[in-house]
Amino acid sequence: MLDALTVAVAVTALALAAWCGFAAYRDQPTKDWHFIGMAVVSLLALAQLVVGIVQLSRGERPEQGMTIFIAYLIGAFLAVPAAGFLSLTERTRWGSVTVAAGAVVLAVLEVRLYDIWGN
Repeated sequence: MLDALTVAVAVTALALAAWCGFAAYRDQPTKDWHFIGMAVVSLLALAQLVVGIVQLSRGERPEQGMTIFIAYLIGAFLAVPAAGFLSLTERTRWGSVTVAAGAVVLAVLEVRLYDIWGN
């Protein structure tokens, strides 16, 4: 895995979590700008998914197993889009809380991906 990409995904996810958490604190739902932030984080997670698949196809293997690594890659890619979709169904401050929670989950998944790969 690319360490820089893993750190970039985690940092942008935490920034999104703080931004949406602040919106929830101000009693605001997710807005268009939040969805642009979610798209940026999701694109980084997509890049990580592609890099992970390419590395696996080149014969590189994670220390803790390929199946769990692929499951975490897919989960990391889907965490923020799933939270964004749920925030559309809840157009109150709780939608912002949902996105903030999904972004924190993504950051934790990044740490776990780093551990699974075994740098």
